[in-house]
Amino acid sequence: MITYFVHFLQLASAATFPVLKLPLGFIRVLEWLFSIFAFATCGGYTGQLRVSVDCMEKASSNLSIAIDFSYPFRLHQVSFEAPLCEGMRSERLFLAGDYSSSAEFFVTISVFAFLYSLMATVVYIFYHNKYRENNRGPLIDFIVTVVFSFLWLVSSSAWAKALSDVKTATDPDEVQLLISACKDQSNKCGSVHGPRWSGLNTSVVFGFLNFVLWAGNIWFVFKETGWHKGAVKQQGGPPEKQSCSFGQQAYNPSSFDQSGGYGAQGDQSPPSEYSQVGGSTLYPNPM
Repeated sequence: MITYFVHFLQLASAATFPVLKLPLGFIRVLEWLFSIFAFATCGGYTGQLRVSVDCMEKASSNLSIAIDFSYPFRLHQVSFEAPLCEGMRSERLFLAGDYSSSAEFFVTISVFAFLYSLMATVVYIFYHNKYRENNRGPLIDFIVTVVFSFLWLVSSSAWAKALSDVKTATDPDEVQLLISACKDQSNKCGSVHGPRWSGLNTSVVFGFLNFVLWAGNIWFVFKETGWHKGAVKQQGGPPEKQSCSFGQQAYNPSSFDQSGGYGAQGDQSPPSEYSQVGGSTLYPNPM
């Protein structure tokens, strides 16, 4: 489905804005689209898990303890009530871990990458001539693209590690270890259902896809800079000079005028009577 959408977007944008037919412009459009998917799937996540505590005293049991958590995953602030299986008493517990730094870093990079790629797309469409007037615009674009490529790699890797830790901390089997009643073998604890991770897994995938897009776009942005254009001119210069010098040596009329023929310059001695002409030897006439 994404492939068909990308193909449709390419056809529509190429018909309206020809600059988007170029890889530089088209990849920028994909960058701000994928950035939206990255921070939307991570920043808008809400999960829930449920565990059960079946006490030996049935009146104290709670067979459906709901625990809700969401972005930015400060799990140490997520609390829930669990029965102590001692009369009607209960205890307030908290999940373990704080993974907000990695999650917020990932979302922040996604938002800024979206804003920059959107701004760059607008510049390509409406101010492309001014963008190419001097080397300042392409040079800034090149540096920012390299920086965002590195940040996407770092933030996606950090968020992938944090997501693995979040999954462990919110595993119903791990949560049961926090409940005091579950440590008593006379009580039975179990998991009703765990969180759904499809949204957060998608955010990690889009994070690394964004890294691939930004890293791949480095080459196309570099081609717009003066560094690449200067290198092309230097590579094209020497062959022209060599061809010119070769032509001057091959068609120098002075060598013919001064020698009187195609021989070496200054060599005007008459041919010998025994000289070879056309591969045969001339001998003097005995008569």
